[in-house]
Amino acid sequence: MSRATGTDLLVLHTLRCIGFAGLERVAEAAGLTEPDAESELIDLAVAGLVTKAPGGFGGWGLTDAGRAADAERISAELDAAGGRTAVSVAFEEFLVLNPELLDLCTAWQLRSTEGFVTPNDHFDTAYDARVLDRLVDLDRRAGTVCAELSAVLSRFQRYRDRLTAALTRARSGELDYVADNLTSYHTVWFQLHEDLLATLGIPR
Repeated sequence: MSRATGTDLLVLHTLRCIGFAGLERVAEAAGLTEPDAESELIDLAVAGLVTKAPGGFGGWGLTDAGRAADAERISAELDAAGGRTAVSVAFEEFLVLNPELLDLCTAWQLRSTEGFVTPNDHFDTAYDARVLDRLVDLDRRAGTVCAELSAVLSRFQRYRDRLTAALTRARSGELDYVADNLTSYHTVWFQLHEDLLATLGIPR
């Protein structure tokens, strides 16, 4: 049975994976309401594991103690689930897809025309449609990886949900949800990569 992550560790680990962020981003990435995420962040701050920078450009970030605590607790969670081998296998499958995703994002943002590379102005809808079709195919294969991960730790299901949401919005015409938004497909993919590295204790 898939192991559920405690809410406090979920918030701590989310912050580890997304980096310094405001409450809205933390809540979205963790799949929590903003009040629930804020309550956990306050408790983590009291424990000295996170800190909050005030101001319009402020947000939440891990302390050194928080990073160490996350590494210890997330490793213990994986071992308690007996899923280290399964997550390692899924990570290898992810690494096969990763270069393809990066190439797709480059193709989305840049175009080669008559030997010159220029920014993609997205006026050529047929070109964009071809790139999105390739992304849909990659996403189908990524879904298998996410399912394997979610079978071990239920928190990985959140990545499947967020990737699906980003792709749906991109296909409906919100083009920045491919690679140019804080909740874009590329951003969520990057955070999943960070999560896998942190979960397995692999330095970037």
